Amino acid sequence: MEPSNVLYWGRVGLGVLAALICTLLRLDDFLSGLAFGILFYILTFYILKRRFVAQIEKPSKVFTMGIGAYFMSWIVSWTLFYTLLLGLL
Repeated sequence: MEPSNVLYWGRVGLGVLAALICTLLRLDDFLSGLAFGILFYILTFYILKRRFVAQIEKPSKVFTMGIGAYFMSWIVSWTLFYTLLLGLL
């Protein structure tokens, strides 16, 4: 697979992971969850930057590639996980 595809789908997976962590931490208001989601994105950017900076043509692409997919997968997964958690309680 191309590095750009790995980076994109990695962001989708990281969005789901961030949503799971938000649910486990019981971040039940949107602003605290959003703050965590943004912080998690920035932290994982530095990790992914080290891995992909030599393989992607522009270093800024590492930051922007998959940003929409990350936040969409995060919000959908967080809603799903939180709903499931409320159903279990």
